[in-house]
Parts: sequence; structure tokens; C-alpha cells
Amino acid sequence: MSGERPAKVQRPSNSDKVAILDAGAQYGKVIDRRVRELCVDCELLPLDTDPSELKDFAGLIVSGGPGSVYAKDAPKYHEGIFDLGIPVLGICYGMQLLNHHFKGTVEKKPAREDGQFPVDLSKGCKLFDGIGERSEVLLTHGDSVTKVPPGFDAVAHSGDLVVGIADESRSLYGVQFHPEVDLSVDGKAMLQNFLYKVCGLKGTFTVVNREFIAIKEINEFVGPTKKVLVLVSGGVDSSVCAALLHKALGPERVIALHVDHGFMRLDESKKVVKALEAIGVKIHHLDATVDFAKAFTEVHGKNEGPLDEMVAPEVKRKIIGDTFMRVTQKMCTDLGIHADDVFLAQGTLRPDLIESASKLVSGNAECIKTHHNDTQLVRDLRDMGRIIEPLKDYHKDEVRALGTELGLSEELVWRQPFPGPGLAIRILCTREAYAPPGREAVQKQLDVVLKDKGMDKDFACCLLPVRTVGVQGDGRSYAHLVGISAKAHDGGMSMKAEEWARLAEFAKVIPGKVHAVNRVVFLFGKPVSGLVDDVTPTTLVQPVVQKLQHADDVVTQCLRKHDLMRKLAQVPVVLFPCSFGEPGSHSIGIRTFITNDFMTGTPAIPGKSLPLAAVHDMAKRLMSGEVKGLSRIAYDLTPKPPGTTEWE
Repeated sequence: MSGERPAKVQRPSNSDKVAILDAGAQYGKVIDRRVRELCVDCELLPLDTDPSELKDFAGLIVSGGPGSVYAKDAPKYHEGIFDLGIPVLGICYGMQLLNHHFKGTVEKKPAREDGQFPVDLSKGCKLFDGIGERSEVLLTHGDSVTKVPPGFDAVAHSGDLVVGIADESRSLYGVQFHPEVDLSVDGKAMLQNFLYKVCGLKGTFTVVNREFIAIKEINEFVGPTKKVLVLVSGGVDSSVCAALLHKALGPERVIALHVDHGFMRLDESKKVVKALEAIGVKIHHLDATVDFAKAFTEVHGKNEGPLDEMVAPEVKRKIIGDTFMRVTQKMCTDLGIHADDVFLAQGTLRPDLIESASKLVSGNAECIKTHHNDTQLVRDLRDMGRIIEPLKDYHKDEVRALGTELGLSEELVWRQPFPGPGLAIRILCTREAYAPPGREAVQKQLDVVLKDKGMDKDFACCLLPVRTVGVQGDGRSYAHLVGISAKAHDGGMSMKAEEWARLAEFAKVIPGKVHAVNRVVFLFGKPVSGLVDDVTPTTLVQPVVQKLQHADDVVTQCLRKHDLMRKLAQVPVVLFPCSFGEPGSHSIGIRTFITNDFMTGTPAIPGKSLPLAAVHDMAKRLMSGEVKGLSRIAYDLTPKPPGTTEWE
């Protein structure tokens, strides 16, 4: 970037902007991003914003959320927001609120819709102008509109369910689905229709130079003399953060620390140090494997630890997050730096804060999981003014673009995302099988769905004794994992593209029919039916970590061999404790993931978005004994939602 200061950007008045009213949606910032991509300025505001503050906006978008319009704790809103005479688009919960406000009815239905489904669209509705009569969209709801209000028409349907309403005379629209996410194929066109054809906006807003703004913010926040400590995990986010700080403050005021917590990928620490030093960032490398393994922290008033004996996902994350902070403070002392003179920088992104329900994003967003870099200790430091998060308004694709602007290498910028806690959250720990009351009924439901969909002749279905994290109906779920296996003699290795596509469609159906399930995998090998009880007690001890490191490396080698590193957004490799009758063994889950927004996404379907040869290579090598102590290989077929990218 040259030393010439860009001209001051003229911000549009409210009459050229739309307001996004946040009802607690995990996709709130995706709406914001989509609107800005369409060159329209917007503000994300609380749902209960006073109408007097909204009257000058060109339009309102009311987001989705996990609540019910009839619940006692339903998000509060001012009724006057629908009487301002300006266009309104209600999304998911926003549509239900619109319907409820104008005296329609909303009821809880026995069947949920969670996933990508085809919907039928009405001709003549401005919202669907230029779009065909049918489109694939993301639906995540349990409540449904059962009666449309007076003056409104039902303009979209999913089977018998109303998923779109409109009163075009008053420019009031509602959709039950999420047009803002990638899984809604024509969603961006619908948003454009609302902004341009309904609100009358011209798309004249151009986002300011992000690099200049970020550097200016860093300098203003840190001041002229203090230093910044940045924890570099080696992932894209922390690497771009370090490079940005290096450019903003210079090498003498940036202390880059790489902490090896013992949960890195195979030889990752060496690669991290080499990659960052290549762009001029000096790194202090600390091997803290033992410190983390034996770390304790306070969780809900109780001292929990050591880490290598813990099994609860949130406890693991909190111990790791708090230990990062303690290690940082000790490093400051060891390097002769006074804490009062140092800020802590983090590569936290907007989706991280949304999923942790951070107050910086929304007071309404339901907590999906606690991110390692947003623990209570970090929030305390933020309240003290000692945390700087230069990337907090960025999404992943925007971070990559910024990294390219900063001159980072393509290899570093396009490195697959790797969570701060590393492989620690890709190891599902347990002391015993997950066998809650009622699981027999869940298995019976699975068997019924398997038969109803005509899958029972070729495939078997089993309920596995572990849980994974998911997102269902805009809320967090922690639910059953289901395994599908082939009855063919070769355990699925000869399946063609058509059979994989059929399996993927079936995997989408299951969580909608069986609500206690949020993730579905295909199990290579002999068919497995019914309830599975065999688990290997598993914690974060080094032999277990090393097993996953080697399995992850095998998958990475296969991805490189088939030129898939840039084609797939992320491929978490997960170790889970199912032993399938082989005492002491574990299973490996492969989560290929395709996304642009990192808030929603789809699995890479073999034969369609992933070469069959690639998945065969992964499965064959992992089952060959190259990695010792593995019983089964599972291929994740779950979209997001209902399954999150990571398994815990």
C-alpha cells in the first residue's frame, strides 16, 4: 500500500441503507455480508430497536432466530416497525413474526425441516422476479405458518408447508428459508430483488479499502509506543493477523508467539515457523505440550483438569483457551515485557463471535459452541481494553483476500482452516458409550426411514454410541451420530457416483425425520445394523493424539495427490472412540466440506465434487494398517446445517 492517504469515503445517508434487525440468528452477519456484496450499505441492529430510529432507512430485514413467536421468552420487538411504510423482508423467524403480527397463525409441526430442500415459487412476486418456479433453499425450522394473514398471499411452498408470504401493496415479504446462505441457490438474486426492485436502491455503495481501515484502527487502538503480542497458530486467520500487525506497527513492536500445545498436525510447528519467517515475521516458538496436557482451569466454579483426562468438549476448549492466556502472560514476563505495555492480538473472525454469542456481534445470537479464543478470560481481557481483534469484522474469504493484498504466499493464504485448539477438538473423548434412554426408539425410527426410502435392500443403518455438535433450527444441538454401511461384499469400495448421490440425499432426510440425529456418516467395511455399544475409553493422551496426526497426514497427502487443497474449503479429520469389536481401536471420520460463507456448506459427494479415486485412496490407506489401531473409516455426508463443520 502506498503512503498516499485515500480520499475520505462519503457514507450514504440512512435513505440509501437498510437495517437488519437481529432476532438471534446465527446467520445475522451473513445477511449483512450479502447485502454489502450487492453494493448496499446496512446496519445490524437489535430486534427491539425503536421505530423512530428506523423510519429513514430504505428497508428493513428481520433475521431468523431460535425462538418461537408464542414463547414467553420470545425476542421483544416494537410493533411499530411494521407500520413505518417502508419495505420489510422477514427471514425464517422474521417471517413468522411478520405473519403473527398481522394476525396469521404459526404452529409447531411434528416434522422439522433442517437442510436443503426444493421449494415452489409463485409467478409475479417481485421477490422471485427472474427466478424459475422452483429453487433449492436452506430450511431450518420446527414452527410453520398455518394461516396467512389478511391481505397476504402464500408465495412459496415446501410441499404442503407455506414458506413464503407477501403483501405486495405494502411491500411486506416473508420467507421461511435463508436466502443469505450458499445453500439457497437463488438466494442472492432474491435479496437483490428486494433491495433493488422493492426498496428502490441502486447499489452504489462501495466498501472502503479494508487494509487501510484495519491498519488505521490498529494504530489508533495500540498507540505510538506499546507492543502487541500475537499468538500464531499457523492457520490463515492468525497468520494474516500477524502480517497485518507487522505492516501496521513494524517488526520491533510485534511479538509473534507460536505455542505448540501438543495438538498440531504432523510437523506443523516447523512449517509454521518457516512460513512466517519467510515474510519477515520473527517468531518466538514455545513447546508447551506438557503444560497443556496437565493444565487445569475453573469452569462454572469448579477446578477442572488435567486436560489429558477430560472428556467434556466445553471443558477441553476452556482449559485450552485459558492456558493460552496464561502461557502468553508468562511469555511476557520471560521476555521482559510488562503486561501494562502489551496488547494481545487475536485472529478472531466474525463467525467465531457469532457462534459464541459474543456481545460484540449480538446479544441475541444463541451460543452454538465456545470458541477457544472467546473464553470468559478473553472476554474479561476485552472488557479491560487489552484485546485487539483486527479481523473481527471479516469472514474467511475476506481474510484470504486481505492476506493476498498483504503479499502472503498463496500456500499460506490457501492453507485449510485449522482450529486454535487443534486436534484436541477433533478427538471425541469419552469414558463410556453414549447410551441415553430412548435410543431404542431412535433406532426404530431410523429403520422405518431406511425402509420407507427404499434403502434397506442395499444399506444398513446403525446408531453409534457417540454424540456430535450441530445446529438445528438456529439453535445448538448435541445429538446422535448415525452410520450407514453397504451390504455389498466389498464394504462400499465399488460404489458408483449414482449410489453416493443417493446416499447423500438420504443423509439429508434423516435429521429431518429423526430429530435426535444431527450427523450421518458412511462406514466403509462390513454392514453394521442396530445399536452399537463398543467404545474405547479415550482422552487427550499423546498416543491417541499421534494416531490422529498420522491419519490426518494420510488424508492430506491424498488431497494433494488429487489436487484438492483449494477445491475443498476444509477437511477436518476426526478420531472417534467407536471400536466395532476391536478393543483399544478407534475410528476415523473424514469431513470434506464445500462452502463460500463458512456458515453453511455441503459435503463433497464422491463422483460429483470429489473424484471417486480420492476417497478410495483415503479409505484404502487408512484401512491398510499404515496407521495402527483403526477399526473403521467414516465419510461424513452431513450438510451444515444440521451438522457443524467440526464434530465437537
